[in-house]
Amino acid sequence: MILGVPAIEGDEGPDRKDVLVDTGDTAFILVCAALVMFMTPGLALFYGGMVRAKNVLGTIMQSFFALGIVSVLWVLVGYTLSFGPDKGGLIGSLEWLGFGGVGQEPNADLAGTIPHVLFATFQMMFAVITPALITGAFAERMKFSGYCAFMAGWLLFVYAPIAHWVWAPGGWIRELGALDFAGGTVVHINAGVAALAVILVIGKRRGFGKDAIIPHNLTMTILGAGVLWFGWFGFNAGSALGAGGLAASAFLATNLGAAAGALGWAIVDSVKEKKSTSLGIASGAVAGLVAITPAAGFVGPTAAIAIGLAGGIVCAWAVGLKFSLGYDDSLDVVGVHMVGGIVGALLTGVFADIAINEAGADGLLTGGGAALLGKQFIAVGVTLLYSFVVTFGLAKAIDAVIGLRVTEEEEITGLDLTQHSEAGYVFGEGGGGLTQTAPATAGAPVVAPHGAAITEGGTLR
Repeated sequence: MILGVPAIEGDEGPDRKDVLVDTGDTAFILVCAALVMFMTPGLALFYGGMVRAKNVLGTIMQSFFALGIVSVLWVLVGYTLSFGPDKGGLIGSLEWLGFGGVGQEPNADLAGTIPHVLFATFQMMFAVITPALITGAFAERMKFSGYCAFMAGWLLFVYAPIAHWVWAPGGWIRELGALDFAGGTVVHINAGVAALAVILVIGKRRGFGKDAIIPHNLTMTILGAGVLWFGWFGFNAGSALGAGGLAASAFLATNLGAAAGALGWAIVDSVKEKKSTSLGIASGAVAGLVAITPAAGFVGPTAAIAIGLAGGIVCAWAVGLKFSLGYDDSLDVVGVHMVGGIVGALLTGVFADIAINEAGADGLLTGGGAALLGKQFIAVGVTLLYSFVVTFGLAKAIDAVIGLRVTEEEEITGLDLTQHSEAGYVFGEGGGGLTQTAPATAGAPVVAPHGAAITEGGTLR
């Protein structure tokens, strides 16, 4: 089974000659791969609207350029490390280096009805967006050269091993029986805890906790959230690796998870702030999508609503931890992706139902007892530990060699001009400004991301 799909009955491995390409499945996964690719520009918009105007282009660039650097590395070495023939359950061999041997015939161990090259390309799009998610945590303060080195190293030393453990034939977490339909551990927990590691190395933004650091364009953020919601259908439904009932079930679960997540965050906002915010609802939808991702192909509609609602509520609470614990997660990658991924992965162990997907398992509330939940805890714990430790070491090494952080002067000026010699906006300060770090006006509190009120003088409360 890979990504929740059982191998073909009678499968004898990738050399089978009777495995034929199904044109319907192939067309469906081609579309899904394009949808997942579209998520990365959507993420660029989502993140771009939440930073200050002087950093909008630099932030969008970090997501967009991931399509370039990761795509090339994936073909050269990333794919074979992630999905190549197993070496002791820990990493793939170099047999498919440079996509050698990745042809137009199906590989029955991975996806028996679509071309092997299409499966590898679909997985490429997952590999692109995962490290791009991390960029929201260190937004507004990382050098572009340091970013490029970090992305390359993280793909090879963190993403590839965890993808192999969870999804590849022979991967030890897969063999354990833990479930991750479309990336709760591989994508979201992995990226979220890596975000925590790298921001501990790079440090806080200048003025964090003192100045009013507010989103410059929430309309852009909401548009980005809509693009992510749309693309997520390819992310989750496409992980069925075929056009059929399982894909339809995952599609529905995905939509319900997003809807319930938006509702959950709106409820928390209404209770805490007595009003619901557009940023909160957009973030809640993303949190619900994150939470439903590992479970999408294993649960029914009511369970999907419960998981999405839990994701929205818990993540709305978790994003405030950065103020009490003192770490500067610029765009709440830790609170949404790490925490949301944990919620979804563990609730998969509660709600998974073999009636939805016979390749899965029954969870705590569907007759399976606590066995699956225990396996989910192991997968979550190992992912958290490995990703944090290796990411922290990688960030420290890059910082020592070429540096991760821009200078204080460059941070004040903004990444757009200092890293790219361009400006996101050219119509001057009257159209949104280039800094937007002025303190709040007396008697008129400003609201920072996710409800942190900024009082007179620009301090957070």
